[in-house]
Amino acid sequence: MATRLLSAGYSLTVYARTPAKASSLQQKGAIIVNSPYDVANKSDIVFTMVGHPSDVKSVVLGYNGVLSGLNKGGVFIDTTSSDPVLAREIAAEAGLKGCFAIDSPVSGGDIGARDGKLAIFAGGDSDVVKWLAPVYEVLGRVTYVGESGCGQSCKIANQITVGGNLLGLSEGLVFAEKAGLDVNKFVEAIRGGAAGSMVMELFGKRMIDRDFRAGGFATYMVKDLGMGVNGGEGKDAVVLPGAALSKQLFSSMVANGDGSMGTQGLITVIERINGKSI
Repeated sequence: MATRLLSAGYSLTVYARTPAKASSLQQKGAIIVNSPYDVANKSDIVFTMVGHPSDVKSVVLGYNGVLSGLNKGGVFIDTTSSDPVLAREIAAEAGLKGCFAIDSPVSGGDIGARDGKLAIFAGGDSDVVKWLAPVYEVLGRVTYVGESGCGQSCKIANQITVGGNLLGLSEGLVFAEKAGLDVNKFVEAIRGGAAGSMVMELFGKRMIDRDFRAGGFATYMVKDLGMGVNGGEGKDAVVLPGAALSKQLFSSMVANGDGSMGTQGLITVIERINGKSI
């Protein structure tokens, strides 16, 4: 995402908690600074992409955080898959400073980020989202989904859907192989029918080729599904048996030491259940 912004001609100031991860961006013209405060102080628009809601809170609201350095009228955009309640808290804090906060997590993995084809779910002030359109267009397709926190709720719902698709694809591939089918022909046969999906297009070949490199870590899927399964109380509570099962299976990946695999590695859990050595 950062590389695409640089290639589009935007000047970029970057803070990375692991500095080595930003070295390639520095070679492409990004300015590297020492804190989120420094990024915000030098920028009109600030993006974050970190791991967990606790990371977002630290980087944005903590000491030397983004909001401490953001100038009046500045815009903060969180693309992390995070907590809707935290997104609303950040938006309220930004408003007190005369700034704006948009929660806009993304979906599409490493390929979508590279190709500028991410699905982007934006929550917050609709006029600010419209103003950000030229920036979002570099990254993918943005959909405004409602007030602050709605972007995060949309991403959680997205992950519930993706998790179910990954589980179905994993079980279909394992069944097809056990039945003696050529799994490549199996995927080719069904991709144009009702079973076809973007999950299949992104991950089907990777599963068959045993390419479990991460576009999105399995451990983060546990986090995202957990926010759906555990979120809401009283009238807001939703019973999600499929998401609960998906979370349990992705948790098995983590327990097996595979939390840093891509989410397509879910097939290894189904294979293990069926007695295949991994």
